[in-house]
Amino acid sequence: MTVTAIIGLQWGDEGKAKIVDVLSADADYVIRSQGGANAGHTVVADGKKYIFHLVPTGILHPGVVCVVGNGVVLDAESFFEEVDAVEESGFSTQGRIHVSDRCHLVMPYHRAADVSQEDSDGLAIGTTRRGIGPTYADKARRRSAIRVADLMSPDVFKEKLAEIIKSRTRDAGTKSGGEAFDFGSILAKYEKYRERLEQYVCDTVPVLRDAVAAGKEILLEGAQGVMLDVDFGTYPYVTSSNTMLGGAATGSSIPNRKIDRVVGIAKAYTTRVGGGPFPTELLDDLGKQLREAGGEYGATTGRPRRCGWIDLVALRYSTYLADVDEIALTKLDVLSGLKFINVCTEYEIDGERVTEFPASAAAVSKVRPVYETMPGWDEDLSEVRRFEDLPQTARDYVSYLEKALSIPVGLISVGPAREAMFETGRGHGSRPKRN
Repeated sequence: MTVTAIIGLQWGDEGKAKIVDVLSADADYVIRSQGGANAGHTVVADGKKYIFHLVPTGILHPGVVCVVGNGVVLDAESFFEEVDAVEESGFSTQGRIHVSDRCHLVMPYHRAADVSQEDSDGLAIGTTRRGIGPTYADKARRRSAIRVADLMSPDVFKEKLAEIIKSRTRDAGTKSGGEAFDFGSILAKYEKYRERLEQYVCDTVPVLRDAVAAGKEILLEGAQGVMLDVDFGTYPYVTSSNTMLGGAATGSSIPNRKIDRVVGIAKAYTTRVGGGPFPTELLDDLGKQLREAGGEYGATTGRPRRCGWIDLVALRYSTYLADVDEIALTKLDVLSGLKFINVCTEYEIDGERVTEFPASAAAVSKVRPVYETMPGWDEDLSEVRRFEDLPQTARDYVSYLEKALSIPVGLISVGPAREAMFETGRGHGSRPKRN
């Protein structure tokens, strides 16, 4: 039995879903443990592209049980749209999706609040405007939150919703008009959601406890990335949940000590979408070239991603925080054709060399990256299936990253399709069991 956590090491969009999809072939359970419909997990299987926001990626593999864990904030409308799309694509979801009754619900007023804050605040975060942050904020406030378990109890839901709408209307005043604050329309809509959700909702704690005890193969599918963690990312330009190993544990109910292996996912370069500092960002034609070659457009919003060189200061920080055993390096093929590749090894802030990632976004915004330059390669990597068949300069690049991070690269992806990936034979595999 192995419990494997898949954690993004950069600012999201590292290609986690592809790794989860490939590893799901040998899995019994795949679990989403945090985030919500702001996640956009893309898989290309048999020439068809699938994009998931809430449903775990393992749903493409018959027999895999998919769990939406307690740490996820559930947008019921988005969830049903995905389930319908999966069914229409020929994959059965019957008995294969469990939704934790402890999930918090994204409500219409959360989405309205997200849009309003992004449009009116002096400091726009660059959110997906899907209500994720306001839902997590209500989770922390406690009295203004609604969980799936509340929705399953009609009287409890009706009473809670009435109190919340009354409070929000009073606080928002004239800004509270529209369907997002209409008690009757929300109640009617969510009563329909309840009827359909009932077949998926359960207490996932005993489900996963028993799966662990039975020695099942379990994958924890992380969302976003360590550099977007609400505590350790470039705050306030972060997501609203903990994106690291701890978040995978608390958001799934699987204790940390039961997790055997952590695979950190990193692109061979770096991307970021939305606002916030980005030390190695390329604002020139090379940045545009990476964007087009890598198809760097958001799966959730369609926004163009900002592109830059790989950042070892950020990666040393994130691999430590995520307790990574091995790295899956994605989109190595995108670097083909570059005459040189820059690797950020240190930062310079106000004339001082820095090797630790700063806590302050203001400090990160002042970074001048210190680069080491490596030779590139011209060869097309899309058909490579063994580490030994990579061009020497590509092998040198991977080896350089391994040495700098003191972590092996166990998997390399060289294209969007399932088959465009290979094991290097350099990964640790499972870590020793901890007592």
